[in-house]
Amino acid sequence: MDTSDWRNGGSPGDVDPAFSASSSLREKIIEHLFVGELLRTLWRNGARQVELLRAEVDASGYDLVLECNGITRHIQLKSSYRGAKTSRVNINIGLQQKARGCAIWIMFDPRTMEIGPFLWLGNSPDQPTPSFGDRVARHTKGNRFGTKSERPNIRVVSKSDFKVLSSMGNLALALFDLSENAAQDG
Repeated sequence: MDTSDWRNGGSPGDVDPAFSASSSLREKIIEHLFVGELLRTLWRNGARQVELLRAEVDASGYDLVLECNGITRHIQLKSSYRGAKTSRVNINIGLQQKARGCAIWIMFDPRTMEIGPFLWLGNSPDQPTPSFGDRVARHTKGNRFGTKSERPNIRVVSKSDFKVLSSMGNLALALFDLSENAAQDG
């Protein structure tokens, strides 16, 4: 999962020093909160056939594989604090090779770590993975000549390409086409 920068909620420019020092921990907390809340929402909506797999490496563009009621989703996770100015994310095109791949951009409260809303880039379960566009990402650091090489397997996707889903229930519905009750649940 990729996390953007967040500030401690003070005046603009006040950066929480723990942000960089503990970014891996924060990333895992958000991932665990996400998985726990999604599994709880699925449970509350009657889904009992659920499997979860985690990728050891992000070579194929996904962080999680979730299967629910016969629908398998390969998911790339992104996150930003609510109010972040981040306007785009990088997505590995390997995810497009998966039948029902999607990207979920998790918004979170930097103080409480409460998650939501969620930004969704995916299709319904009966549709193929959407295109992530043609904008090729570049390395953030230049080589010895200052040239920032292209990253041919990474696409830059704008926030405006994502659909805002206000609740975990709405996200579960988008992921697994659950009954309408899922959209009302947490």
